[in-house]
Amino acid sequence: MKARTALLLGSLSAALVAFALTSPRVVAADKVDSVADAKAFQNFFFQKFPDVKHEDFVNGPYSMNADMKRQWQEKEEFPPYEFALDAGKEMFSTPFKNGKTYADCFPNGGIGIRQNYPYFDDKEGKVVTLELALNRCREANGEAPYSYVKDEMASLTAYMAFTSRGKLMDIKIPDDPRALAAFENGKRYFYTRRGQLNFSCASCHVQSPGERIRAEILAPALGILNAMPIYRSEWSGMGTTSRRFITCNSQTRAVPLEPQADEYRDVEYFLSYVANGLPISGPGARP
Repeated sequence: MKARTALLLGSLSAALVAFALTSPRVVAADKVDSVADAKAFQNFFFQKFPDVKHEDFVNGPYSMNADMKRQWQEKEEFPPYEFALDAGKEMFSTPFKNGKTYADCFPNGGIGIRQNYPYFDDKEGKVVTLELALNRCREANGEAPYSYVKDEMASLTAYMAFTSRGKLMDIKIPDDPRALAAFENGKRYFYTRRGQLNFSCASCHVQSPGERIRAEILAPALGILNAMPIYRSEWSGMGTTSRRFITCNSQTRAVPLEPQADEYRDVEYFLSYVANGLPISGPGARP
């Protein structure tokens, strides 16, 4: 077991070094070229998996494995996340105690806008995710915030994602050094190793998509957030983006951050921006 683990870590280390030599370096915010970064990121996956249609990367491990793709297509006839869609739709339309609804907090009444989140708030100087925006809407209308890792938030974001299916991810980075710094900080977090296993996010989702770790087939990083939130069989329920980040940290035996910590918001900004042009497919389902 130890030998297999060492071999895996060794091969991942070598692959990450090779990728680092061909990827943009971490530089000062005023020298960040987010457009070039996104192009290089997408081209890496397009070249690594030339047989995968570009729009299919959003389907995660199902885009990597023909048998799994068939199983997923069958599962989509009776999707396991349907209960969350029903709950989310009802929650979204139910008025708060003051008579307003979530629709009052978002452009276009909150319908068909998932592809525009997260965004950089120039007043606050930070990234605002959809999950954060939903809780701020609740608090602004006198309601208690929801947990970022439980069913209520997953159901709301599932419904909002569903109304945006097929729309192309369209994340903006304004000409603001703080926005560029947030993008760069997210990229840095994505590639930084942490935890007892000394893994980075890229260890699994850049170097090893399509491969198995334990019983799980790893998803590619490209388009990984387009399918969020997701139903996971191992959870027997829905999971938000916040839950996914926390779980990933725990799986590498790193100390998870608080939900919606700046680092998590920034890495969501980075991963969403480099997926620009790929369709929203959420909510999704995973083994």
